[in-house]
Amino acid sequence: MNTDNNNATVNANNGKPAYTLIDGKATAAKIKEEIRHEVEQLVEQGKKRPHLAAILVGHDGGSETYVKNKVLSCEACGFKSSLIRYEADVTEEELLAKVREMNEDPDIDGFIVQMPLPKHIDEQKVIETIDYRKDVDGFHPINVGRMAIGLPCFISATPLGIITLLQRYGIETSGKKCVVLGRSNIVGKPMAQLMMQKQYGDATVTVCHSRSKTLKEECRNADIIVAAIGRPDFVTADMVKEGAVVIDVGTTRVADDSCKGGFRLNGDVKFDEVASKCSYITPVPGGVGPMTICSLMKNTLEAYKRK
Repeated sequence: MNTDNNNATVNANNGKPAYTLIDGKATAAKIKEEIRHEVEQLVEQGKKRPHLAAILVGHDGGSETYVKNKVLSCEACGFKSSLIRYEADVTEEELLAKVREMNEDPDIDGFIVQMPLPKHIDEQKVIETIDYRKDVDGFHPINVGRMAIGLPCFISATPLGIITLLQRYGIETSGKKCVVLGRSNIVGKPMAQLMMQKQYGDATVTVCHSRSKTLKEECRNADIIVAAIGRPDFVTADMVKEGAVVIDVGTTRVADDSCKGGFRLNGDVKFDEVASKCSYITPVPGGVGPMTICSLMKNTLEAYKRK
């Protein structure tokens, strides 16, 4: 197993095997340090700093936090960052005009339009207007299509972050049975594609969703479970076999007066009862979340290099 992470091995109760907590926060910090070192070398050679820009529409709490963390990550990586803000009543055409302007800006290496957008704006139209060569979120149909057939592309940040965690922790995926819970375009579908591809997961993949009649049975047979179904505490101990690897993508805000802000982030996995059955498991928060933003940084550096 790769030992460049501070692996937290936890002694389970009742004589059950210990599990290793996959520390996404520490892994992301290390990767950002690696990126910064590379960027500083490029700057010393007289090259410009990579530039990541973001468009934020409205004042959604989750989006505000996410974009703030992206700006902080840019600083940690030595990137230049820009944030363009619009009120929620911005017109679709005005937003598309800004996207086209950023497509043509030679100083911007990559940019993202933070989702969700107000209902009067067609999100898919916005995504398709972004130059796929600057689409560091990996949402453009060209990037999605290239990923599906294994060609170089920008991979959407959360699936890329999960693949990176599996690799950094030396978790064997080849030939394993992987169940992906959820079929979203952002996580579920690309995650399944990556896990079945030889150069990434090389696993046997099953995708389950809310309509899957044999969902629990599929999970019980899985060596690896990626839970991205958006339901707090959905994955329970009776759905997980001994020694499984469990990756929790869930980040639902649950009301909790004991927490700052009056809420806490809750994963899709009932951690307290599932963890003791696992060989590896990600926490929420501190697991997949930090790796999502870290992957955005990796894509931005790649976009910069391709130019």
